[in-house]
Amino acid sequence: MPVTRDIVATYGGPRRVLRRQLAMGPREDRALAVLMAGCVIVFVAQMPRLARQAHLTGEELNPLLGGTLLAWIFIAPLILYALALLTHWAARAFGGKGSPYGARMALFWALLASSPLILLNGLVAGFIGPGPALTLVGLAWLAVFGWFWGANLYEAEWGVP
Repeated sequence: MPVTRDIVATYGGPRRVLRRQLAMGPREDRALAVLMAGCVIVFVAQMPRLARQAHLTGEELNPLLGGTLLAWIFIAPLILYALALLTHWAARAFGGKGSPYGARMALFWALLASSPLILLNGLVAGFIGPGPALTLVGLAWLAVFGWFWGANLYEAEWGVP
């Protein structure tokens, strides 16, 4: 199933989508591709906010973009891999029977599947700026990301036969 259809299907049932992905077998290339796609989308979502910041403060845009690129394309994936491992270990302590790969896919897929709201957050930050609208969209993204990650982690650790 195409990634875009999986993203839409995740909003209807995140566990079902992750179950189907895990049934395809552990493939680290797939996990890395999902993670990198999510990180690239987060980077792209930051562009309107950074352009607004550069315009309002008189800063140069290129260094802002370069720092954000470094953070989301090179550093964030390492942190997310470590976070996925820590959540796997925590789940194991509470009786989880999944694999580290499942915990990675749970986190990485939650990031990618919640990307439409990340893009919306970036647009609101760039065009409207700080305020209630940005806070509302940010909280909506956080809630959806938490829902996806929690449901996916449950499926990866306790839903596995």
